[in-house]
Amino acid sequence: MTKAELIEILEERPFRPILLHMTNGRKHEIRHPENAIVADDHMALLAVRDGEEVIRIVSLPHVTETEPLPSATA
Repeated sequence: MTKAELIEILEERPFRPILLHMTNGRKHEIRHPENAIVADDHMALLAVRDGEEVIRIVSLPHVTETEPLPSATA
């Protein structure tokens, strides 16, 4: 996935939460656009694991697809 494609998804309003699918089989949720920072080849994600906030660095070429998630208000 390219930087431009991800930025376009994150800038949609109203924002729709998404699930990123990775080449290694992992999945990452983005529930708020403010929780993702997109650089040229990587993206930093704020995630919650075991009740703690953690930063995950994701390589954009390894994002295979995005999938819409139900919004918090749905």
